[in-house]
Amino acid sequence: MSASKEAICGSTEKDLEKPALGCFATRYFVTFMLFLGMANAYVMRTNMSVAIVAMVNHTAIKSGEAEEYDDECGDRDIPIDDSQDGEFAWSSALQGYILSSFFYGYVITQIPFGILAKKYGSLRFLGYGMLINSVFAFLVPVAARGGGVWGLCAVRFIQGLGEGPIVPCTHAMLAKWIPPNERSRMGAAVYAGAQFGTIISMPLSGLLAEYGFDGGWPSIFYVFGIVGTVWSIAFLIFVHEDPSSHPTIDEREKKYINDSLWGTDVVKSPPIPFKAIIKSLPFYAILFAHMGHNYGYETLMTELPTYMKQVLRFSLKSNGLLSSLPYLAMWLFSMFISVVADWMISSKRFSHTATRKLINSIGQYGPGVALIAASYTGCDRALTLAILTIGVGLNGGIYSGFKINHLDLTPRFAGFLMSITNCSANLAGLLAPIAAGHLISDPSKPMMGQWQIVFFIAAFVYIICGTFYNIFGSGERQYWDNPEDDEQKPALQTTVTTSPARLSNGSTAPAAISSS
Repeated sequence: MSASKEAICGSTEKDLEKPALGCFATRYFVTFMLFLGMANAYVMRTNMSVAIVAMVNHTAIKSGEAEEYDDECGDRDIPIDDSQDGEFAWSSALQGYILSSFFYGYVITQIPFGILAKKYGSLRFLGYGMLINSVFAFLVPVAARGGGVWGLCAVRFIQGLGEGPIVPCTHAMLAKWIPPNERSRMGAAVYAGAQFGTIISMPLSGLLAEYGFDGGWPSIFYVFGIVGTVWSIAFLIFVHEDPSSHPTIDEREKKYINDSLWGTDVVKSPPIPFKAIIKSLPFYAILFAHMGHNYGYETLMTELPTYMKQVLRFSLKSNGLLSSLPYLAMWLFSMFISVVADWMISSKRFSHTATRKLINSIGQYGPGVALIAASYTGCDRALTLAILTIGVGLNGGIYSGFKINHLDLTPRFAGFLMSITNCSANLAGLLAPIAAGHLISDPSKPMMGQWQIVFFIAAFVYIICGTFYNIFGSGERQYWDNPEDDEQKPALQTTVTTSPARLSNGSTAPAAISSS
């Protein structure tokens, strides 16, 4: 968390006078709570990836549906550990459906919550949604044991419904709380919670699966369910919708935020310009970049623990720890590159557009190249893990690239735009575990060759979508956000005319007081 705090508190602002509140500014507390919320969301999303390795009884699966281990490596000193078999005889294809069931619920709530958040505010949708997600985590073991595959899929689907508001509502709150010159740092700090949650979830899930209560793996959902419930209640009590509605915020900070965002302390809310958004190429650039990222990211996030066990043959305990290393690298790099991005913008050496495209290129081309390289490392476990760690680490650039770009295009409608791109991206992302499950389920084909296809597809998607963003992306505020309405017109201010006014016919009129 220290990296997050440094990134948040180290911000600078040259264009407007910033209140000297340091790290105690209210917007930093809001950012920190959103960071923890994002971490909780990704804990709920990723803990199944590790838990399912412990849940499956690998030796009980019939030969026709067997979960194959790589048998191509000459190093026979690496043992195949079947002593950690679980309760369920689920094939790779069924595991793919279980892992993807969460995303079906997650996807269908994106756009509705984006529209509702614009109309009614984001705070309660986010807080109550995560509360539902956390409470249903307690039902995962009951559903798996009592309802089988489809009972488990139903509970995970409902968890996905509850997590649906997290990204569009977080984006909408960032748009209301964060000044433009702090967006890269604050946005990266919040969305780095995804990596922080994954870093916590994977190794702790591995330890709980091996040493936890109620058979090991159920304790994963009980422990994280409690944590998520506590955060949801705290968020609903201590966080407020925007600076204007916060009862105790320093007036100087409130004025600073609103003036920097809207040009006036009065915040307006025009209707969503649907037609203009549909015709916007910069919007489509973000959309395709987001879809490409999610497909590649979900491939790694949901399938990396399985790859660690099937091909690299790591034990369950070390699996969780080592699977989290790439996300630790991503978290640290996202913090570093966000500071660089804000410096590029505030120094005026680079435009918003150039900054977003350059940083995003690192974030999408990096993992694409790494996935291709990792597919050729064969049986070298150390080299494979090192390449994947570097590649996923570089993926952290997207948080200062396309992921925060919605706020550049439209501070007013950033939450709605994020709901559209995140919905589409997760439709692409939910295909990842299903595709991987089917690609690696054929025992007649070499296991390493099947995983190579999985990596190649993800790499191709990363690179193509990143290139589309570089061609059509923009960092400029769009005309349909109505930026001219934010400028406080001189006519709206009350002034005293101290000299006679000259009329069109050349005569003069007495001095007068003009007001709106």
